[in-house]
Amino acid sequence: MGISRRGIVQYYLLAGDVQRLNRLRWVMETSMLHTLARKHRSSVSKMAAKHKAKIATPHGPRTCFEARITRDSRNPLVARFGGIALKRQKTAIIVDRQPHRPLYPHKQLVSRLLKGRCEICASTDTIEVHHVRQLADRTTAVEAPPAWDACHGHIHATPSTPTQ
Repeated sequence: MGISRRGIVQYYLLAGDVQRLNRLRWVMETSMLHTLARKHRSSVSKMAAKHKAKIATPHGPRTCFEARITRDSRNPLVARFGGIALKRQKTAIIVDRQPHRPLYPHKQLVSRLLKGRCEICASTDTIEVHHVRQLADRTTAVEAPPAWDACHGHIHATPSTPTQ
């Protein structure tokens, strides 16, 4: 996940030359409008007119671009680009927000693999997740077979049943 324009602007609000970010704003805004125009098979000027909005900010009303999706019995989804004054703020406070990342629980297979033990004999030595070659292709026929060999053979001899 990349850093957002809001994060960059917020960081540079204390700088004396924050207005230099106008170029970044223009590049990102133009890119966004071109992407929307291509996606909707329309023109950049039509997309700009459709999504142009005025919002109230502590620095007065600002022009931005806004996409709004209304939903039944819930608050609308709003995506906004712009509306941030590119003026130095000597008293600006930088608020580092943690990015919201969805938490995915471990899948059953991952949980089983993290245990690090054979599910047949409970051995913790030389646990294999998946073999690349067949066991018959092993080149060390002189050495004694490893302890997991019997379990590995048993796994392949037993018909697999789907787990719930």
